Amino acid sequence: MIRAAIAALSLIAAPAGAAECRLALALALDVSSSVSAAEDGLQRRGLAAALLAPEVEAAFFASPLPVALSVYEWSGRDNQKLLLDWRLIAAPADLYDAAALLGRSERSTQEFPTALGHALGYGATLLGRGPDCLYRTLDMSGDGENNEGFEPRQAYDAFPFEDVVVNGLVIEMPLETYDTDVAEYYRREVLHGPGAFVEIAKGYGDYETALRRKLARELLPRMFGLAE
Repeated sequence: MIRAAIAALSLIAAPAGAAECRLALALALDVSSSVSAAEDGLQRRGLAAALLAPEVEAAFFASPLPVALSVYEWSGRDNQKLLLDWRLIAAPADLYDAAALLGRSERSTQEFPTALGHALGYGATLLGRGPDCLYRTLDMSGDGENNEGFEPRQAYDAFPFEDVVVNGLVIEMPLETYDTDVAEYYRREVLHGPGAFVEIAKGYGDYETALRRKLARELLPRMFGLAE
């Protein structure tokens, strides 16, 4: 009954022919030098598993309009790699295929620093060539602050972020690893757009669980989204 009501209201919110999808969602994975091989494995497998979690799958298909999904990894200023080009998730088989592809993906590099501004610029460009959706969201996942290239605020000045919401998934590491509050840094420097929020993973072992919460929150039709 509830899903039927959501579907009906979504049709009202999106007139026929207005868009081919309700959300273009780009996920960005941190593969900078601070991420060990074991941590990258937890992150990559966690992403594949989170996409197939029951609550996430239900959120993907909570509206007749599908979601378009793309995924890339990032580290240094010139080190971004597309893992999944834009794919319309119109049926469960599409989601299963995307999760399988991401689960088999291999890290492209592990030697470069954390160029958050450049990663944001890459994401804006990716969204700019993506499908015509009602909404556009970029998810920045990472465990540290920008330490190479231009800052996030400069990316927002230089790249087309109009109507793009940027959320964050921060992987909190032990205090001896960093002497700064990365979650607060993301809130201050990375979040962008109405309703943008940060989800926190307590280490890479918690990545899948945190991502499940995050995806379930942002994938539901916008009128039923939760405010920060």
